Amino acid sequence: MNRKEHVIKEVYPDSIAQEMGIEPGDVLLAINDNEIGDVFDYRYLIKDEYVEVLIRKSDGEEWLLEIDKEYDDDLGVTFENELMSDYRSCSNKCIFCFIDQMPPGMRDNLYFKDDDSRLSFLQGNYITLTNMSDQDVERIIKMQLAPINISVQTTNPALRCKMLNNRFAGEKLKFLDRLYEGHVEMNGQIVCCKGVNDGEELRRSITDLMKYLPFMRSVSVVPAGITKYREGLYPIPLFTKEEAGEIIDMIESYQPECFERYGLHFIHASDEFYITAERDFPEEERYDGYIQLENGVGMMRLFRTEFAEAFAAATHGMKYHVQKHKLKRALTVVTGKLAYSTVHEFARQMMQAYPGLTIQTFAIRNDFFGETITVTGLITGQDLIAQLKEQQDKGVDLGDTLMISATMLRSGELVFLDDVTIPQVEEVLGLRVVVVESAGQDFVDAILHRDYCMERANENFVYVQAYERDK
Repeated sequence: MNRKEHVIKEVYPDSIAQEMGIEPGDVLLAINDNEIGDVFDYRYLIKDEYVEVLIRKSDGEEWLLEIDKEYDDDLGVTFENELMSDYRSCSNKCIFCFIDQMPPGMRDNLYFKDDDSRLSFLQGNYITLTNMSDQDVERIIKMQLAPINISVQTTNPALRCKMLNNRFAGEKLKFLDRLYEGHVEMNGQIVCCKGVNDGEELRRSITDLMKYLPFMRSVSVVPAGITKYREGLYPIPLFTKEEAGEIIDMIESYQPECFERYGLHFIHASDEFYITAERDFPEEERYDGYIQLENGVGMMRLFRTEFAEAFAAATHGMKYHVQKHKLKRALTVVTGKLAYSTVHEFARQMMQAYPGLTIQTFAIRNDFFGETITVTGLITGQDLIAQLKEQQDKGVDLGDTLMISATMLRSGELVFLDDVTIPQVEEVLGLRVVVVESAGQDFVDAILHRDYCMERANENFVYVQAYERDK
């Protein structure tokens, strides 16, 4: 019998796998004599308290391991192919697709459109449901794999076909009913396009999706990202201040009813809508535990809350016991236009509290994708270098340290989207670059603590620490 084979990439220390003698390079063949088609099968089969795991060692010897464990405990391994099967690509051509608006000449993997329910479960990606079958949905229900994050866009079937450029997109909305009936936790997303699925179409979508509460726990409404590379694509104008305010008003009008009935505010406008409308962000309680944080919903409120707490602790001597007259450093902090006013205000507060601090803050204009892109995570290395070099040429003192957000870099790498590296930035600008996570505590730590990267214990900074040591 030819079994599907899965090569083990990593074995975690003190894990069940390490205890059983499993090593990187070993091959997983079966669990409980069942072939493993993909990661869904693996997660489902490995749950039980007693499992039999068939492993082939590097010398070709096969081991049948009998394992008693706690229910839901994993072996403690990763595989060379995270999904344990081929990735499913997107079959749609959405009118708002960001990848279709990418400039030519970038890495091939940046043009790959994923639409894989397994990535939704593993990484929080949003899927359209269009390449899923009835059997796929039944498997999710059977295995209770959740949450499943769904790009709804609209509950109008005909309009959904138009927006996704897929004649089957409307009928696939039936899967929402099946997932609801199967008690599968879901989150939804609506990419709002002016003149397409806003206004009364947005109202219809909100009211239709409310019937999936409480298993659909949240829905985010985010504006379409518009780059300068839209030649030949569907025209999508930007929302004005007034229009953004109207969308917020509509969304917030449904939150009290949802909260009263289910204890969830459910429908949320992204931070970008609040900034465009020039309104303050909702209070923390209205974000329901920041369910949609990775979708740009509540990031600024959380950042502000965390900063306030970290700043209060630092200035009261609880964090570093820094004597104000001894702290003296000059540095530069960069961000996207969307977050600039918040970051600039934080820097002002810190300079006021610590007179020896000089912090330059700059909003980097996105020339690479176009000025309509204002998020920090899409700042490229070439834009960063060009605009800071321009400041240096004007005689602006940028200090000796440049703080950038980790969101600007590819995950686990010291590389921007345009392949510019951190060492290249340092060489051109003559500044030491410090990569900072997006939490308010990290912001305060990085400014007050010169050796932030070297002494951070957080595992998220392993790659930054390694880079600092190599220098």
